[in-house]
Amino acid sequence: MTDFNEKIIEEFRANAGKVGGPFEGSPLALLTTVGARSGRRRTSPVGYVPDGDRVLVVASNAGAPHHPAWYHNLLANPQVTVEIGTESHEATAVPAQGEERDRLFARVVRAAPGYGDYQAMTSRILPVVVLHRTHPASAAAWGRALGEELRELHGWFRQELATLRDDVEAYLGDQATAPGAGRATPQVARQLRERCLSFCEGLGRHHTGEDTVAFPHLKERFPELDQALDRLRREHAVVERLRGELQAALGTLDTGGAGQQGPDRLRADVERLASELEAHFDYEEEQLIPALNSLTGVPWPRPR
Repeated sequence: MTDFNEKIIEEFRANAGKVGGPFEGSPLALLTTVGARSGRRRTSPVGYVPDGDRVLVVASNAGAPHHPAWYHNLLANPQVTVEIGTESHEATAVPAQGEERDRLFARVVRAAPGYGDYQAMTSRILPVVVLHRTHPASAAAWGRALGEELRELHGWFRQELATLRDDVEAYLGDQATAPGAGRATPQVARQLRERCLSFCEGLGRHHTGEDTVAFPHLKERFPELDQALDRLRREHAVVERLRGELQAALGTLDTGGAGQQGPDRLRADVERLASELEAHFDYEEEQLIPALNSLTGVPWPRPR
């Protein structure tokens, strides 16, 4: 297979993207990925279907029971190079999910019915990958990639969350040891309330901005992210409820105690919020960073 592919690649580049044999007359592209393990660049001939300014490719592997190597590579490294005819451009590879995948696969099968035959040959769902053209020159002018800015912002929230946990433990420890049987000092209680207020307000602004501006823009630009964005919105609602409960609980703190909250309940409220947020951040980074890093312009202000 390696020798076969090498001959196809050589013929492709020597004849402005045209090849004979089994691919004659079929749209063919060269897809270069970075090896998930080796880190080396690997080029593979792939069929494609144009979709506006995007390119659709299917990880069919001719109906084999396992995904092709290039698919595993782009999952690890979504920045790829695409050659069509005599043109070469960089792209970000985003696998379509759920209903969007099904819609795009039907679009592919209408253009190239053979992919329907490949799907019938295997029990695995053939992935449909959307290749979004990137513009390196414009991206360089923007400085840092947007996806990396999201990762950095999440890092700040993770750090603040860890500090909030520490403040809760400091409050509970002070409450247990202070004179007066369960009455924490005013300074410790005030520090905990202020930490929670700062963290919760910042998180609320961040999620509101995503729901009202960033997510609609991403949905329009990357329809294949529709289900991921819907899940993230639902998770925002869960986080909003949990942070509201935590703020209400901490609002019962007075200068001498935990109000209606026992130590175990207060700690549990913080841990529920932390657990939900950590899973939310991980999923959001996995799903959105490749798409964000491919953008060269957005309708919201970027941090300086």
